Amino acid sequence: MRGAAQKQGVDVLRVHFTAQDLARTRVADGADPLWETVLSLHSLRENGTDPALAAWRQHAVRNGPGPLRTLFALVPLYGYFPDFLTPSASQYGVESGLEAVMSTPRQRLRTELTRLSGHRALPGWARGIGEGEPAALRRLARSLRTYHHLAVAPAWPRIAQRVGADRELRKHALGQSGMEAMLRTFGAPMRWRPPVLEVGYPVERELHLQGRGLVFVPSYFCCDHPLTLVDEALPPVLVYPARDTAGDAEGPRLRGHGGEALRDVPALLGGRVGTRIAAGLRSAG
Repeated sequence: MRGAAQKQGVDVLRVHFTAQDLARTRVADGADPLWETVLSLHSLRENGTDPALAAWRQHAVRNGPGPLRTLFALVPLYGYFPDFLTPSASQYGVESGLEAVMSTPRQRLRTELTRLSGHRALPGWARGIGEGEPAALRRLARSLRTYHHLAVAPAWPRIAQRVGADRELRKHALGQSGMEAMLRTFGAPMRWRPPVLEVGYPVERELHLQGRGLVFVPSYFCCDHPLTLVDEALPPVLVYPARDTAGDAEGPRLRGHGGEALRDVPALLGGRVGTRIAAGLRSAG
């Protein structure tokens, strides 16, 4: 189960390391554009989100309305969302990630959307994605690209700054004292009890790395608890909230606002969250 907007779990994810895993574990080179894009969809709708994100949220709903219906259907506020939305190729840039999304094998698309449909009803158009129809996958990639460029990319300097500062903190510990020392830098909700990393999680789960190592991905928009992929056959990653090492109280700094105010915000966002954002847009306009 994944879902950044889910309340802190009392259960535990246990990540089992071998000596080979410790040697192959690393911290990602920087912020991952598709992880940030997908996780920002939680922040956009979450009632309890840090007030520092208020300006970013207003910008996002002003500038990213087109793809929201598509993306909200695949990324619910709580719980599971498909692994194929956050491929490892995204570490090389948003376009590399989108190519990987569109190249996802049909069986995997069908399996992951079937799992998602067990948690919520999916719109009819999602069937085309599950069947691997090229046109449907291109529409999905276009929605991700448009939302990323209009709503997330303007905040990228601040996102990259926080993620980079967190990465330097982990690298310093690694360089000074080794991998196990680095694993002890994370603090709650992670605890290193060799050879197992215990992580606060919404469900009880065991993850055996089996010599593949683990990639830690610091994230600006991962807010509540670390996340990992559901499919254990995929390269193991653990996405975690990047530490605010500089007292980043302003949220993502935007290079500019503008664009049309989002129409039908309450219908898109739902309930009191959408109503409150819509009211904020009206008062700002």
